[in-house]
Amino acid sequence: MAPSAFVWLLLAAAYFIVPLYATLDFSLKENKIGTPCCTLSNYSWVLHNGDFWHTIKISFLLAIETIVISLLLFVPTMYFVHLKLPRLRPVIAFMALVPFVVPPIVMVVGLLRTFRGTPNWFYGQPWGFLATAYVILAFPYMFFSLDAGFRSIDVHTLTEASRNLGASWTTTLVRVILPNIRSAALAASFLTLAIVMGEFTIANLAAFHTFPIFLQYVNESQGFPAGALTLLSFLITWGAMLSLLLVGRKRGVRGAVITGAR
Repeated sequence: MAPSAFVWLLLAAAYFIVPLYATLDFSLKENKIGTPCCTLSNYSWVLHNGDFWHTIKISFLLAIETIVISLLLFVPTMYFVHLKLPRLRPVIAFMALVPFVVPPIVMVVGLLRTFRGTPNWFYGQPWGFLATAYVILAFPYMFFSLDAGFRSIDVHTLTEASRNLGASWTTTLVRVILPNIRSAALAASFLTLAIVMGEFTIANLAAFHTFPIFLQYVNESQGFPAGALTLLSFLITWGAMLSLLLVGRKRGVRGAVITGAR
């Protein structure tokens, strides 16, 4: 490794590690006279707080729901566009930029008005309203990640070979195309997970108590526990991403072995 590359690597590591260390040092303090300089009471407060587990469960389940819905919507759509309608790709790419242009506060007001009058199981529950909003937010990341995956493979050749061997369209998509874009699908899933776990504006204006709402409440009302909560949320998010990566790799290896055997 060249010396300049080593220096840049150290600077990049310091850029991420120094703020985490400062947050860790802050979270180990307590605003009481006579307490030790380093204490785990803030972490104990967070872990024994029922709102922490309740909100983290809601946000994590929302993230999984958003990932599943987005993949079910966009993978077949992108497959069909690359296979049959390549001229629609620039149109969809333009539509994918809309969530970047429209501010979340404007989008949530529009969604609240649009879905007003819908059944309570959709409008009054995070699994309906918030999941719909988060699918829209994840649209750009899903599209550009999956588009890069589809453009890196020969969709026409793979489809023609699969169909000539007697496979149905569903089998072709699930057993042939999807394993070849697994990395792109995982990247899109990681980005979607990070978006949902950290989204605040839509959940706040829609009056749903998700994990970012709880995190903001602790930041406003508590001092040192907020640092502990921030580190724990960071570890939980990265742990969830690692789990998705391991699951995706295991399924990909299993699918590759079965396909090769056949």
